[in-house]
Amino acid sequence: MNITIAAVGKLKEKYWKDACAEYLKRLGSYAHVKIAEVPDADPARSGGVEGAKDKEGEAVLSAVPEKSHVILMAIEGKQKSSVQIAEHLKELMNGGKGDITFVIGGSDGVSKKVYDRADELLSFGPVTLPHNLARVVLLEQVYRAFKILRNEPYHK
Repeated sequence: MNITIAAVGKLKEKYWKDACAEYLKRLGSYAHVKIAEVPDADPARSGGVEGAKDKEGEAVLSAVPEKSHVILMAIEGKQKSSVQIAEHLKELMNGGKGDITFVIGGSDGVSKKVYDRADELLSFGPVTLPHNLARVVLLEQVYRAFKILRNEPYHK
């Protein structure tokens, strides 16, 4: 399985980079996972918030593999438990979806084109997470999902 995480914004602090690197290392036994960081756009230089979202959206969409199943992380998305995430990944894999892309938008959200490209929306709940924390949580949940699917002890 190939998993792409298309994320707006760069990780600047070492502790975020280290946390992501740790989960990417752990995930290496289960899937090929890559992070596609796209720069965040300054609304003042992009014609306002909508212009910035459009600019970021174009970069996000260019990072999505052509036939990838796209899961947009969005507060209004469906909330799932860790076990439900695992089962959903299993269903996608068994259904022939070998490429999955998770999208984490910028601080102002994502463009309509990104919403339109998404096959589904997933939420970690009604809270807003900073993009760097959302990335770590997402990596951890994907790792946890693979552990659950293999009946390995991590998820208890």
